[in-house]
Amino acid sequence: AMGGSTNTVLHTLAIAREAGIDYNLKDINEIAKKTPYLSKIAPSSVYTMHDVHEAGGVPAIINQLIKKGAIKGDRITVTGKTLKENVAGAEIKNEEIIHPIEQPISPVGGLSILYGNIAQDGAVIKVGGVDPSVKTFRGKAICCDSQDQALELIDNGTVKKGHVVVIRYEGPQGGPGMPEMLAPTSKIVGRGLGKDVALITDGRFSGATRGIAIGHVSPEAAEGGNIALIEDGDEIVIDLPNRTLDLLVDDATLEARRKHLKPFKSKISSGWLRRYTAFAKSANVGGTLMSDEEFEERKAERQAQEKN
Repeated sequence: AMGGSTNTVLHTLAIAREAGIDYNLKDINEIAKKTPYLSKIAPSSVYTMHDVHEAGGVPAIINQLIKKGAIKGDRITVTGKTLKENVAGAEIKNEEIIHPIEQPISPVGGLSILYGNIAQDGAVIKVGGVDPSVKTFRGKAICCDSQDQALELIDNGTVKKGHVVVIRYEGPQGGPGMPEMLAPTSKIVGRGLGKDVALITDGRFSGATRGIAIGHVSPEAAEGGNIALIEDGDEIVIDLPNRTLDLLVDDATLEARRKHLKPFKSKISSGWLRRYTAFAKSANVGGTLMSDEEFEERKAERQAQEKN
């Protein structure tokens, strides 16, 4: 409803998994379909969170969502009262900043999950941060195996209009721990390329991200996901209305490339981060840890890869 940080997705998935609740990325798309976009906040607009507070705040937004039926207001909260009781009387004071339920910015929410042959298990985009004129984007890949490499290519002008910057090996395993990547997206937008250059990554962004920035690509590169098989010059198509992310390379070519893909080697050789890297799962389940059985399966698969 506020087009907030894509980190929302990562955290709610992880919490649900720890709690044993059946909740996944496809559920988020279904929720987005019935959740109107009511308040667009900086950097996607000129309005700040202070402006939202002055216009009625999050309680006013929740009140609108309860009226719509997008949130169940009868749920008990930590105050001992229901959600509806908590926000009773919270009304919109400025309809330019918080739109009423009858006149939303968009009838659907500000976050979307994309699927395709690059992200069979999903990827996340803050559609509320994309210029409204951009519905689809088709461009040529320019591949980076780290955030630092991407920053260098953006700074030196190698990244140009029509490129899709691919940043990989920055996911839960590869990062390790998914370091946030505000800098590359900021540099792209800062150079006036917000509508002309896209970025896809198995890493994540901060809440200040805008532009055609797709994160949480799963399976991640370190897990052998197809994002690891993209080569410079490959064409990539992003279709926001249809929520798809596709590499225009046939399956046979991808399988041929996979035979030459080197097994992932962690940047970390010791300590707790090394243990996390060994057990971390992709972002589509919140970067949570696998079971002992799943770990043994992964270990066997990597040993087989190394033999081959």
